[in-house]
Amino acid sequence: MLSVAAVVTTQVPTLTSAFSTTPPTAQRVITSYSTHTHHVIDNRRRSRPVSSSTTSLGQTFNAEAMVELEDIISDLMEVNNKESSSTSNTLLSSSLGRSTPSPISMEEATLAHGMPWDTTFGRTDETNPLLYMSFWDWQLNFMQESLTNLHPIECATENDIDVSYKENKDKRARIVNHCYASDEYRKIRMTYYDAGDSVQVFNSVWYPDAKYNLPVLGIDLLSFNRKRYLAIVDFQPLHQDEDDHATPYEHILQPIKDKYDNLKGRMSSKFYDETQFFSKEMLFARFEDGKVVDEDLFPAFKSYVKTHLDLVKNTSPSSDPQDVQFVFDRQMAYDTYSADRDPAAGLFAAMFGKQWAEDFIYDFLFSLSERSEEGLNFAPPGPPGQRGDSRGGPPQGGPPPAAHAAKKQKKVLTGNGMPLP
Repeated sequence: MLSVAAVVTTQVPTLTSAFSTTPPTAQRVITSYSTHTHHVIDNRRRSRPVSSSTTSLGQTFNAEAMVELEDIISDLMEVNNKESSSTSNTLLSSSLGRSTPSPISMEEATLAHGMPWDTTFGRTDETNPLLYMSFWDWQLNFMQESLTNLHPIECATENDIDVSYKENKDKRARIVNHCYASDEYRKIRMTYYDAGDSVQVFNSVWYPDAKYNLPVLGIDLLSFNRKRYLAIVDFQPLHQDEDDHATPYEHILQPIKDKYDNLKGRMSSKFYDETQFFSKEMLFARFEDGKVVDEDLFPAFKSYVKTHLDLVKNTSPSSDPQDVQFVFDRQMAYDTYSADRDPAAGLFAAMFGKQWAEDFIYDFLFSLSERSEEGLNFAPPGPPGQRGDSRGGPPQGGPPPAAHAAKKQKKVLTGNGMPLP
């Protein structure tokens, strides 16, 4: 038992005095130990009868202290067992890029701001004005049924502005944002923008934990005046070389995409370079017939979401810190590239104000992105080859410079609420 006691005394240094020629009283031992173990010792143990004895080392030993030491060892083993059961959660919360868990429950989070809505905030002539709410509902139910340790997370901004909900009563538009994490994903954000028949938007991005060297799942569904529709669903590769990060997954996406001729379009280069952070198996569509939403887009969306989770669950996580850091850096590059080119920046600024729009884009939509000193550029970006250098972000979606990465990494919160070193 003395060998166990030696381990205990390294954690509770004051206990070494229990073996001295003039030992402390049992009360002193209990008080000292309670400081370190949050008072786990039962007070009734103080009344146990004791007698004195002599150790084999020739030192006078207080038997009362010995009894208390035995209880301390027992209690410490119990505490350690409890701590061991939460090891996975501790490791989870300390992973790169993870935000502080929210104090609210999953039920409270899913119902925040009246979600899911059943009536529109804007004007409508439609029987189903909230066009993409079924996508929101299905995804949230799927997450709750399929993800491990799913929980809401804090998505605070640098300026302490609440971006979880915003509305413009005069223009009859509103936006709601939810944020979650699980063992598999360090962040899953969900956005719904409702302005009646004029605009309906569902947007979501799933970031795998950085221990998985996998693409990001990106979803962007838009409707304008119920006459023009735009849809993007993609496994967005993080690496510049498609052979490294996109090609290996094309064979699992191609059979899904082949089913839907309406989703095989090509994106414009007006805002993005499709060779940066987009795969060849991206679902992309511009259409005018609203029937495509239910008949093609909804089933294809569900298949891509399920397939992405299957991919994560069937991928072995890396335990090499350098590998994890590399993936995290590429997620930072993805966020910076996307924040710099977000085509909705002007809309958000016009509806909810420039300061809110900047915080929303930098700290919620793309929370690993670096804020440029000039602030967000609300003018439409130029061609892909001409943007990036003047905005403080990495041009052409390249990796962030060392100073950029170090500054941004300190901004990210870990599960204990402390900045990463």
